Amino acid sequence: MSSLNSKERFTERVDSYVKYRPSYPAAALDFLYSKVGFSKESIIADVGAGTGIFSGLLLDRGSRVVAIEPNEAMRGAAEKRHADNSRYTSVAASAEVTELEDESVDYIVCAQSFHWFDRAAAREEFRRILKPDGQVALIWNSRRTKGTPFLDQFEQLLLDYGTDYEKVAHKYITPATIASFFRDGGPALDVFASEQRLDAEGVKGRLLSSSYCPLPGHPNYEPMMEKLASIFEANQEKGFVTIVYDTELYWGRV
Repeated sequence: MSSLNSKERFTERVDSYVKYRPSYPAAALDFLYSKVGFSKESIIADVGAGTGIFSGLLLDRGSRVVAIEPNEAMRGAAEKRHADNSRYTSVAASAEVTELEDESVDYIVCAQSFHWFDRAAAREEFRRILKPDGQVALIWNSRRTKGTPFLDQFEQLLLDYGTDYEKVAHKYITPATIASFFRDGGPALDVFASEQRLDAEGVKGRLLSSSYCPLPGHPNYEPMMEKLASIFEANQEKGFVTIVYDTELYWGRV
C-alpha cells in the first residue's frame, strides 16, 4: 500500500467516522493519567488524530493536545469539533514528518492509527520530538470477532465482502511488530472492555466508517448492505445489536 493511499483512504468516510466510530473507555483514560503519567500539564501529540475523537478525551482531562493528521477532510472535522478549545493545535503533517520541534512533547498517543505508519520512520521521528523519558501509547478499540452470533456473522461479512480487510485491519499487526517499535524489551499492555450498542442505521454507519468497506458503486456494496440488513434483523434485540471491544493500550519508551 502506498503512503498516499493510506493517508487518503478515509476521505469519503469522514461523516460516518464522526457519527459512528466508538469512543474509548474512561478506564483507559484513567489509566493513562494515573499510571502512565499523563497530567493537565502535559503536552501530548495525538498522531494520526483523525476526526479528533481521542484528542477530545485528552482535552477533557485538561492536557494540551497537538493533533497531527495528514488527511485534510478528517483534520477539518477535528478542527471543527475542537475549534473553541485554546489547548488544541492542529497540524497538517504525518507520523513520519510531524513538523514539530525537537523534544517538544511529553507524550505521544496513536489511537487507531499506528498500523498505517511507516514504522521505522515514525520511530525516529517520535524519538526526535519527545522530551527525555517521554513515552508513547498505542491504542486500539479491537472489535471482538466472535463470541455471539452477531459478532461471528459480522466478521464473516467482512471476510466475504470487504475490499482488503485481511490486509489492513489492525489486528494483523503482530505483537512482535509492536514490540520492535519500543525499547526496554517492548511495551506494557493493558486491556479495557467496552461496547457499542447500535440500531440499524448505526451498524451500517459503523461499517461504512471502515476503510475496507466498499462504497456505493463498488460491485460488493449492494450485496454487503443486503447481507448486513439480514444479519441485523436476525440478531437485533429491541432494535439494537452490540459490538464488543477490547481496548488495547500498549505503552512504553521508544
